[in-house]
Amino acid sequence: MKKIFNLLLCFFPFITLNAQINEIGVFLGGSNFVGDVGKTTYIAPEKLAFGILYKWNKSPRHAYRFSYTQSTVAGNDLDSKETGRNQRGYSFENDIKELSAGLEFNFFDFNLHDYHTKVTPYIYSGLNYFLYDQLYRFKTSPNVTYSKNSSSFAIPIILGIKSNVTPHFVIGAEVGARYTFTDDIDSSNPNTKNTNIFQFGNLNNNDWYIFSGITLTYTFGQKPCYCAE
Repeated sequence: MKKIFNLLLCFFPFITLNAQINEIGVFLGGSNFVGDVGKTTYIAPEKLAFGILYKWNKSPRHAYRFSYTQSTVAGNDLDSKETGRNQRGYSFENDIKELSAGLEFNFFDFNLHDYHTKVTPYIYSGLNYFLYDQLYRFKTSPNVTYSKNSSSFAIPIILGIKSNVTPHFVIGAEVGARYTFTDDIDSSNPNTKNTNIFQFGNLNNNDWYIFSGITLTYTFGQKPCYCAE
């Protein structure tokens, strides 16, 4: 995480020279998982999630956003309200380390050089690349999970609301679901041809994980010209 933060700092002099408004800040919140193990509630933060983010505001309505976020996601069938899962009793934990890049769109104008208090809802999407452990179980011992390092991609869908609480600080609250391109975060459907490995659950649905929390960013940079290029 320290190396990623230092890498972002290397780009700041170049970005400032291009007369844009920049934001750098932190994310703090919680994570939860929706898949084939555990609860199926989409917004139910359970584990601590934290990260850093950078925004390059191209206009009062849109910004390019880059972030690094990490958390542990977990699931336990005993917490599920579904009878089948509750009786099965599987559980898992997995570490997620995510890089994200995409576009944030403001529903209302959010000109950072207008120091009056402003509030706007926003939506963000793009592409995520994340590291995790591919979990799997053997048919002979389905209550024991094994793992190996893996990575995959996800599509983030983030909804939030933000306000400039001071001339240089913006605070926001957001909920972001990630639709992943894999189905083995919870060990239910490993990508393998080994017939001894156990597969269960809905094999047609990929996993989701959700980050919910607060962002706080510091704004800096020269005044941009928000005009057609």
